[in-house]
Amino acid sequence: MAQIIWTRTDEAPLLATYSLKPIVEAFAAQAGLDVTTADISLAGRIIAQFPERLTDEQKMDDALAQLGQLATTPEANIIKLPNISASLVQLKKAIAELQAAGFDLPEYPDNPSTDEEREVQKRYDAVKGSAVNPVLREGNSDRRAPEAVKNFTKKHPHSMGAWSKDSKTNVATMDAGDFRHNEKSVIMPAADSLTIKLVANDGTETVLKDSLAVEAGEVVDGTFMSAKALDAFLLDAVKRAKEEGVLFSAHLKATMMKVSDPIIFGHVVRAYFKDVYDKYGETLFAAGLNGENGLGAILDGLAGVDNGEEIRAAFEQALKDGPALAMVNSHKGITNLHVPSDVIIDASMPAMIRTSGHMWNAADQEQDTLATIPDSSYAGVYQAVIDDCRANGAYDPTTMGTVPNVGLMAKKAEEYGSHDKTFKIPADGKVQVVSKLGNVLIEHDVEAGDIWRACQTKDAPIQDWVKLAVNRARLSGMKAIFWLDEERAHDRNLIELVNKYLQDHDTDGLDISILNPVEATKVSVERIRRGEDTISVTGNVLRDYNTDLFPILELGTSAKMLSVVPLMAGGGLFETGAGGSAPKHVQQVQEENHLRWDSLGEYLALAESFRHEKNTKGNEKAGVLGDALDRATEKLLNEGKSPSRKVGEIDDRGSHFWLARYWAEELAAQSEDADLAATFAPVAAALAENAETIDAELLAVQGSPADLGGYYWPEEAKVTAVMRPSATFNKVIDGLK
Repeated sequence: MAQIIWTRTDEAPLLATYSLKPIVEAFAAQAGLDVTTADISLAGRIIAQFPERLTDEQKMDDALAQLGQLATTPEANIIKLPNISASLVQLKKAIAELQAAGFDLPEYPDNPSTDEEREVQKRYDAVKGSAVNPVLREGNSDRRAPEAVKNFTKKHPHSMGAWSKDSKTNVATMDAGDFRHNEKSVIMPAADSLTIKLVANDGTETVLKDSLAVEAGEVVDGTFMSAKALDAFLLDAVKRAKEEGVLFSAHLKATMMKVSDPIIFGHVVRAYFKDVYDKYGETLFAAGLNGENGLGAILDGLAGVDNGEEIRAAFEQALKDGPALAMVNSHKGITNLHVPSDVIIDASMPAMIRTSGHMWNAADQEQDTLATIPDSSYAGVYQAVIDDCRANGAYDPTTMGTVPNVGLMAKKAEEYGSHDKTFKIPADGKVQVVSKLGNVLIEHDVEAGDIWRACQTKDAPIQDWVKLAVNRARLSGMKAIFWLDEERAHDRNLIELVNKYLQDHDTDGLDISILNPVEATKVSVERIRRGEDTISVTGNVLRDYNTDLFPILELGTSAKMLSVVPLMAGGGLFETGAGGSAPKHVQQVQEENHLRWDSLGEYLALAESFRHEKNTKGNEKAGVLGDALDRATEKLLNEGKSPSRKVGEIDDRGSHFWLARYWAEELAAQSEDADLAATFAPVAAALAENAETIDAELLAVQGSPADLGGYYWPEEAKVTAVMRPSATFNKVIDGLK
């Protein structure tokens, strides 16, 4: 039986899986498809790292590694739900929960001093940050707003905050000394094995990375962020926010950029609390409270410091004296600097732009903000949108165009593949990237504390990216813009390659151009206001940023995007939106037994997965299932059966029921496959006949706390009971299997 792999992930998508997947299994089985689970959750990835410490019952296969292998084969058909890209704070919480559940896991060693501790840290670090996506993404990205969703949004627009021409909101970013300005790049003339080393000023050499295999035609980059330049910039940004009377906010990606951005986040914390660190820095550093895990970890850690209360008072005074901080949760006093994974740039910046350029202050009021984005590589994109909104007002979802994305990401392309080649420099000197023959390909003068990184972009993914861009431009008829910056060394090399590979394709009649990201943004938003559509063809990080920025403005959420990854080996990876894993949604379930997660992304991905089975393996029944699912999804939207945010109203479980009912009705009504029509006619009838009962059973459980038995490692029986509370609905669905 052919297989569709449904990933088990984390938080809200995991809870939704317990309700939705039984429906998917039952319907897919009628087309001879087996929907199986692969556990790539944070907890599952942790467990897979330590088999020698666990009982046979506790051991788990490394599902991520297995899926990574599958993604390189034509057989792959993977539905990828959002997962936690774990910060160190989240990792430690998950470890503690698993230990409490009886798993003999070691503590995370912050400062390993033995080979055993270094090995433990290495295994845990493999789980942190963007551990999942680079492994599975053996193809480039095609993300777009489905027509049905776009049409629905035009009829039922989401709220958009008004913009004032007097808005003081702006982006602060570095103009020298950052990753963008220090970048150097080479295209490899032949396959090689590279060494990255630090040659200290005292003559000693330290190998940072050896035996780095590269292919002919591969683009290899090296760059660094100057710690001194970063600190000077941050102190100026803090001062500017205070003088302008706006909130201070920092926007990084300490989850995906799991090595560099936590270090940068620590610099931000220390800059804001400069006076505290000037006075108590030695004590704080000795206690491991350097800010990289956020203000929350510092305040918790002060309990173990001799003069902790004195230092705590100093932090409280600094909060009063400094610029007002943007808040994550005003009611709980959680600031923008509390937890590095709380403010993720690709979600936080478009949310701010959608909310009149405002973030929330300590009084739970909206306020203009200085959005501090240290590295300038992509910061100008957000400034361009802010400037456009300040000049022209908020966008209108009922008339605005769309900006789909074709993203270069295969084979760990660009920055998101840099983690194993990112280093905090221990001494002044030179970092060199050296060929097997001893030739220095890239060299930087660095100082202790600087953050140096290298990344790779293979030639085959670049060719595939250009091909995908041309195909999407041809199929959609849209203008396509490659967002590439001539002032960046990496992008200059990509511009050369894009121009070369465009010659391999028929581009007659197509509108394809290359602009730097700021100019590309300006053109795209001008066209958006005219109702015109523009494909953004971008590298890996901009892919991530743009597939949140534009969907949040267009659709209200990035979770409603269709995300297809045509795998280079011929398989398919179907991602269920870019909306993250929604921890606040889980908190609401725990408090009120209401899941406001919207599984629309899963529906869209599943329909494409079915069509992939038809197109690649000739499974006509799968194609019928996919087309019927799309019609059911459109009806679900038009009938207002999406989840509500409020307890006592329809939630994701209720939405799943209506999706199943509409899907069964569409299958019963279609004439392409008589067997499927006959199979689903009684199902549709049963769901229609029992609709009131099922709705009542689903609503009856809301309003009281729900016991999941855990957060990162919930108990199977408890979550099943919470997420499948309608016996009537379950009987109909389970009868199909």
